[in-house]
Amino acid sequence: MLDRLQRLLGLQTIPGVFFTAAAIAVLFVAVAIPEDQAVSAVFGAVTGWVARHLGWFYILSVSSLLIFLLVLAVSRYGNIRLGSDSSRPDYSNLTWFTMLFAAGIGTILMFWGVAEPISHFANPPFPGTEPGSEAAAREAMTLALYHFGLHTWTIFALPGLAIAYFTYRHALPMRISSLFYPLLGERAHGPWGHAVDVVAVLGTLFGVATSLGLGTLQLNSGLNYLVGTPTTGAVQVTLIAIIAGIAAISVALGLDAGIRRLSQLNILLALLLAGLVLFLGSATLVLEGMVETAGSYLDALPWLAFWTQTWSDSDWQRRWTLFYWAWTISWAPYVGLFIARISRGRTIREFIAGVLLAPTLFTLVWFSIFGISAIQAQLQGGADLASQVQQDPSVAVFAFLETYPLATFTSALSVVIIIIFFTTSADSASLVIDTLTRRDDQPSLVRQRVFWAAAQGLIAAALLLAGGLEALQNVITALGLPFCLLLLFMAVSLWRTLRADYRGYSVDALVQGRAYPEIEAATGATVPTELEETHVSETVDRA
Repeated sequence: MLDRLQRLLGLQTIPGVFFTAAAIAVLFVAVAIPEDQAVSAVFGAVTGWVARHLGWFYILSVSSLLIFLLVLAVSRYGNIRLGSDSSRPDYSNLTWFTMLFAAGIGTILMFWGVAEPISHFANPPFPGTEPGSEAAAREAMTLALYHFGLHTWTIFALPGLAIAYFTYRHALPMRISSLFYPLLGERAHGPWGHAVDVVAVLGTLFGVATSLGLGTLQLNSGLNYLVGTPTTGAVQVTLIAIIAGIAAISVALGLDAGIRRLSQLNILLALLLAGLVLFLGSATLVLEGMVETAGSYLDALPWLAFWTQTWSDSDWQRRWTLFYWAWTISWAPYVGLFIARISRGRTIREFIAGVLLAPTLFTLVWFSIFGISAIQAQLQGGADLASQVQQDPSVAVFAFLETYPLATFTSALSVVIIIIFFTTSADSASLVIDTLTRRDDQPSLVRQRVFWAAAQGLIAAALLLAGGLEALQNVITALGLPFCLLLLFMAVSLWRTLRADYRGYSVDALVQGRAYPEIEAATGATVPTELEETHVSETVDRA
């Protein structure tokens, strides 16, 4: 039936993945827009249940995966290459690091660079810390780096590593379901694998839609500051439509090279904005604070990574840490696939070190420049940023920039950066989702990519109408849970295959029970004496 529908519509997809994900997305929009209050209440209740009963699971899972990657990097498997043993990286280290930054955190840093440190500074989550004190400032910066440092990039690094490893070294299709081939065997190419890919598509859809929603709130605040545009739901839906429309036109025209150049331009503009804030303010204070923040983060990380707010009735962790982990997890298929595409030829050790450390260092610099400068502005009474952030976090960066010279210029620059970040994110996500919903031997059709760009915009509009920032947080916290489970199984699959690879066996030998002596003895299978070369062509034919 689905095959017939695909032929009727003239599509090139995996029908079970494309139509299932599309139907769920369309159903959500169809229900959420007319029944916005009911949808908001349902997801609020689900999120509350998840926070009460499974918040510890999010915390434990992400921290355990960080430990897993660190162990992997220093283990004997760290020298295994993402490709053949003779392959070498496609990009220089500097180019690779730049592309890593472009992968997915630009929008996040723009929104939370001022809002989060100021929020924790004014309302510390730890008992005994006086709001507005030196201790509150130190804790605020530590928490901001905790949320956007090693843990965030662990969530991106694991699927990126697994996709690159199974694609480049074992010639499996570049889809999330391929990562479970060692566990599922041929079922990874059937309904079980399709279910995994559907979860990945929905996670990407809702994760990018959440970013579009946050970006729209911030963009609306910026336009209100610059030209007096009212901050209303109608304006926000219009902005989403414009951004989604630009992204749809981009994917329709196939402007891949243009989008890459636009991304590079946006990084330069972001660095220009950060440089202006640094040198127009107190550069010495920021640099001193940067060093202290790094030390405080490393000191607090061992216990902070497993802190679950056990003895408190506060919902702080639900609104902050759990939301961040779920949001990042929902982005993991999209960013992971992007990172995998640019990482062919690197060793596992190089990959983990680069993906964890380079973006974390950039995050430290960004939050130090904006967060420490904002806290100083609050202390000096230049602006009541705490009250403004409490009322509307999306206005934070513009209220902060107003305390500096060239406020109109820097605010306009921020608006441009936000627009480009969200447009390129929506464009890239459409291409990634299209990759996840079709076979490698099928062409990428324009109408399919345009459909996914439109779906992101519609979901973002539905979420904003259903309750704004709170609705975005609730929906993504609830929907991030299934993919969190997939991340854990992904780690198991990767570890099993690496063990077999190190012993000289292919992924097919692992699936057939011929990669470990104990399995061989139980099954009577004949173990090959060297890595099977035929599995690559067999796997390509199977895909």
